[in-house]
Amino acid sequence: MCKWLRANTATSVCTPPFRFRSPQLKFLAPSSLSLSFHFFSMADVSDPAIDAAYQDVRSDKSDTNWVLLDYENDRSDKLVVTGTGTGGLAELRESLDDGKASYAYVRVSYSNDKESKREKFILVVWIGPSCKVMRKAKAGKLHPRNNRSDFARQISVHSADVKSTLRVFSIEVAAREKDDLNEEPIVVRLRKAGGASYDGV
Repeated sequence: MCKWLRANTATSVCTPPFRFRSPQLKFLAPSSLSLSFHFFSMADVSDPAIDAAYQDVRSDKSDTNWVLLDYENDRSDKLVVTGTGTGGLAELRESLDDGKASYAYVRVSYSNDKESKREKFILVVWIGPSCKVMRKAKAGKLHPRNNRSDFARQISVHSADVKSTLRVFSIEVAAREKDDLNEEPIVVRLRKAGGASYDGV
Protein backbone atom coordinates (compact mmCIF):
# COMPACT_ATOMS: atom_id res chain seq x y z
CA MET A 1 0.00 0.00 0.00
CA CYS A 2 1.30 3.45 -0.84
CA LYS A 3 2.64 5.34 2.15
CA TRP A 4 0.58 8.40 1.41
CA LEU A 5 -2.68 6.49 1.35
CA ARG A 6 -4.65 5.44 4.35
CA ALA A 7 -7.25 2.68 4.53
CA ASN A 8 -10.88 3.58 5.10
CA THR A 9 -12.03 0.75 7.37
CA ALA A 10 -15.71 1.37 6.66
CA THR A 11 -15.50 1.06 2.93
CA SER A 12 -12.13 -0.70 2.58
CA VAL A 13 -11.25 1.95 0.04
CA CYS A 14 -7.92 3.67 0.07
CA THR A 15 -8.26 7.43 0.04
CA PRO A 16 -5.56 10.07 0.12
CA PRO A 17 -5.17 12.01 3.38
CA PHE A 18 -5.57 15.33 1.58
CA ARG A 19 -7.55 16.97 -1.14
CA PHE A 20 -6.06 17.81 -4.46
CA ARG A 21 -6.52 21.38 -5.50
CA SER A 22 -6.39 22.78 -8.94
CA PRO A 23 -2.97 24.25 -9.50
CA GLN A 24 -2.94 28.02 -9.62
CA LEU A 25 0.02 29.52 -11.40
CA LYS A 26 1.17 33.00 -10.53
CA PHE A 27 3.34 34.96 -12.87
CA LEU A 28 5.54 37.82 -11.78
CA ALA A 29 6.11 40.79 -14.02
CA PRO A 30 9.74 41.12 -15.08
CA SER A 31 9.93 44.49 -13.36
CA SER A 32 9.23 42.84 -10.01
CA LEU A 33 12.14 40.43 -10.25
CA SER A 34 15.44 41.25 -8.60
CA LEU A 35 18.22 39.36 -10.31
CA SER A 36 21.49 38.84 -8.49
CA PHE A 37 23.49 37.52 -11.41
CA HIS A 38 25.62 40.05 -13.25
CA PHE A 39 28.28 39.60 -15.83
CA PHE A 40 31.24 41.93 -15.98
CA SER A 41 33.43 42.50 -18.96
CA MET A 42 37.16 42.18 -18.54
CA ALA A 43 39.46 45.16 -18.25
CA ASP A 44 41.32 45.91 -21.47
CA VAL A 45 45.02 46.14 -20.63
CA SER A 46 46.23 45.59 -24.19
CA ASP A 47 47.72 49.07 -24.69
CA PRO A 48 51.48 48.50 -25.28
CA ALA A 49 52.18 51.68 -23.30
CA ILE A 50 51.08 49.88 -20.12
CA ASP A 51 53.69 47.15 -20.40
CA ALA A 52 56.33 49.68 -21.46
CA ALA A 53 55.65 51.81 -18.38
CA TYR A 54 55.63 48.72 -16.17
CA GLN A 55 59.04 47.67 -17.48
CA ASP A 56 60.33 51.21 -16.98
CA VAL A 57 59.34 51.19 -13.30
CA ARG A 58 61.09 47.85 -12.85
CA SER A 59 64.27 48.90 -14.64
CA ASP A 60 67.37 49.57 -12.55
CA LYS A 61 68.43 52.05 -15.22
CA SER A 62 65.33 54.23 -14.86
CA ASP A 63 64.43 56.77 -12.19
CA THR A 64 60.71 56.25 -12.89
CA ASN A 65 59.19 54.61 -9.82
CA TRP A 66 55.46 54.70 -10.40
CA VAL A 67 52.87 54.41 -13.14
CA LEU A 68 49.16 55.21 -12.93
CA LEU A 69 46.41 53.57 -14.98
CA ASP A 70 42.94 55.03 -15.45
CA TYR A 71 39.91 54.07 -17.50
CA GLU A 72 39.94 55.68 -20.92
CA ASN A 73 36.52 57.22 -20.24
CA ASP A 74 33.41 56.62 -18.14
CA ARG A 75 31.94 54.20 -20.66
CA SER A 76 35.06 52.17 -21.34
CA ASP A 77 36.76 49.21 -19.70
CA LYS A 78 40.02 50.08 -21.45
CA LEU A 79 42.87 51.16 -19.20
CA VAL A 80 45.49 53.67 -20.29
CA VAL A 81 48.61 55.19 -18.76
CA THR A 82 47.72 58.59 -17.32
CA GLY A 83 50.83 59.32 -15.31
CA THR A 84 54.35 58.29 -14.40
CA GLY A 85 56.87 59.87 -12.08
CA THR A 86 60.04 59.69 -10.05
CA GLY A 87 58.67 61.03 -6.76
CA GLY A 88 57.38 57.78 -5.29
CA LEU A 89 54.24 57.40 -3.21
CA ALA A 90 54.09 61.07 -2.23
CA GLU A 91 53.97 62.14 -5.87
CA LEU A 92 51.51 59.37 -6.77
CA ARG A 93 49.08 60.51 -4.06
CA GLU A 94 48.92 63.96 -5.61
CA SER A 95 48.11 62.43 -8.99
CA LEU A 96 45.10 60.42 -7.78
CA ASP A 97 41.59 61.65 -8.55
CA ASP A 98 39.08 61.31 -5.69
CA GLY A 99 36.34 60.67 -8.24
CA LYS A 100 38.01 57.76 -10.04
CA ALA A 101 38.90 54.11 -9.72
CA SER A 102 42.54 53.65 -10.71
CA TYR A 103 45.45 51.24 -10.53
CA ALA A 104 49.08 52.04 -9.83
CA TYR A 105 52.37 50.17 -9.81
CA VAL A 106 55.05 51.57 -7.52
CA ARG A 107 58.66 50.82 -6.69
CA VAL A 108 59.27 51.46 -2.99
CA SER A 109 62.80 51.89 -1.64
CA TYR A 110 63.56 51.48 2.05
CA SER A 111 66.42 50.58 4.38
CA ASN A 112 66.47 47.71 6.84
CA ASP A 113 69.59 49.17 8.44
CA LYS A 114 72.35 51.67 7.66
CA GLU A 115 74.14 49.22 5.43
CA SER A 116 71.31 47.85 3.33
CA LYS A 117 68.73 49.24 0.96
CA ARG A 118 65.87 47.26 -0.50
CA GLU A 119 63.48 47.88 -3.36
CA LYS A 120 60.09 46.23 -3.55
CA PHE A 121 57.10 46.69 -5.81
CA ILE A 122 53.48 47.22 -4.80
CA LEU A 123 50.19 47.19 -6.66
CA VAL A 124 47.71 49.91 -5.66
CA VAL A 125 43.98 49.56 -6.25
CA TRP A 126 42.52 53.03 -5.76
CA ILE A 127 38.80 53.75 -5.34
CA GLY A 128 38.49 57.43 -4.51
CA PRO A 129 36.15 58.62 -1.75
CA SER A 130 34.05 60.53 -4.29
CA CYS A 131 34.04 57.76 -6.88
CA LYS A 132 30.59 57.11 -8.28
CA VAL A 133 29.05 53.87 -7.09
CA MET A 134 28.98 52.69 -10.67
CA ARG A 135 30.64 54.11 -13.71
CA LYS A 136 28.09 55.27 -16.24
CA ALA A 137 28.79 52.39 -18.57
CA LYS A 138 27.56 49.93 -15.93
CA ALA A 139 24.70 51.86 -14.34
CA GLY A 140 22.01 50.55 -16.64
CA LYS A 141 23.05 46.92 -16.26
CA LEU A 142 22.85 46.56 -12.50
CA HIS A 143 20.01 46.41 -10.04
CA PRO A 144 20.03 49.63 -7.96
CA ARG A 145 19.85 47.77 -4.65
CA ASN A 146 22.91 45.72 -5.47
CA ASN A 147 25.04 48.27 -7.28
CA ARG A 148 27.52 48.91 -4.45
CA SER A 149 28.47 45.27 -4.05
CA ASP A 150 28.42 44.86 -7.83
CA PHE A 151 30.84 47.77 -8.18
CA ALA A 152 33.22 46.10 -5.74
CA ARG A 153 32.96 42.85 -7.68
CA GLN A 154 33.62 44.67 -10.95
CA ILE A 155 36.75 46.29 -9.52
CA SER A 156 37.83 42.90 -8.17
CA VAL A 157 37.44 41.35 -11.63
CA HIS A 158 39.36 44.18 -13.27
CA SER A 159 42.10 43.99 -10.63
CA ALA A 160 42.73 40.41 -11.67
CA ASP A 161 43.11 41.56 -15.27
CA VAL A 162 45.52 44.31 -14.23
CA LYS A 163 47.60 41.76 -12.31
CA SER A 164 48.07 39.81 -15.51
CA THR A 165 50.17 42.74 -16.79
CA LEU A 166 51.51 44.38 -13.61
CA ARG A 167 52.29 40.90 -12.44
CA VAL A 168 55.31 41.13 -10.10
CA PHE A 169 54.66 42.76 -6.74
CA SER A 170 55.18 42.04 -3.05
CA ILE A 171 51.93 43.39 -1.63
CA GLU A 172 48.64 44.82 -2.85
CA VAL A 173 47.37 48.03 -1.29
CA ALA A 174 43.64 48.77 -1.37
CA ALA A 175 43.39 52.55 -1.00
CA ARG A 176 40.19 54.52 -0.35
CA GLU A 177 41.83 57.63 1.07
CA LYS A 178 45.13 59.21 0.11
CA ASP A 179 46.37 58.59 3.65
CA ASP A 180 46.18 54.88 2.84
CA LEU A 181 49.26 55.49 0.70
CA ASN A 182 51.46 56.96 3.40
CA GLU A 183 54.87 55.39 2.99
CA GLU A 184 55.60 54.35 6.58
CA PRO A 185 52.79 51.77 7.08
CA ILE A 186 53.43 50.38 3.60
CA VAL A 187 57.12 49.88 4.40
CA VAL A 188 56.06 48.08 7.61
CA ARG A 189 53.95 45.72 5.50
CA LEU A 190 56.83 45.17 3.09
CA ARG A 191 59.19 44.32 5.94
CA LYS A 192 56.67 41.82 7.31
CA ALA A 193 56.25 40.32 3.87
CA GLY A 194 60.02 39.83 3.79
CA GLY A 195 61.13 38.11 0.63
CA ALA A 196 57.62 37.05 -0.33
CA SER A 197 56.31 38.28 -3.65
CA TYR A 198 53.76 37.36 -6.26
CA ASP A 199 55.25 35.62 -9.26
CA GLY A 200 58.73 36.33 -7.96
CA VAL A 201 60.74 39.55 -7.66
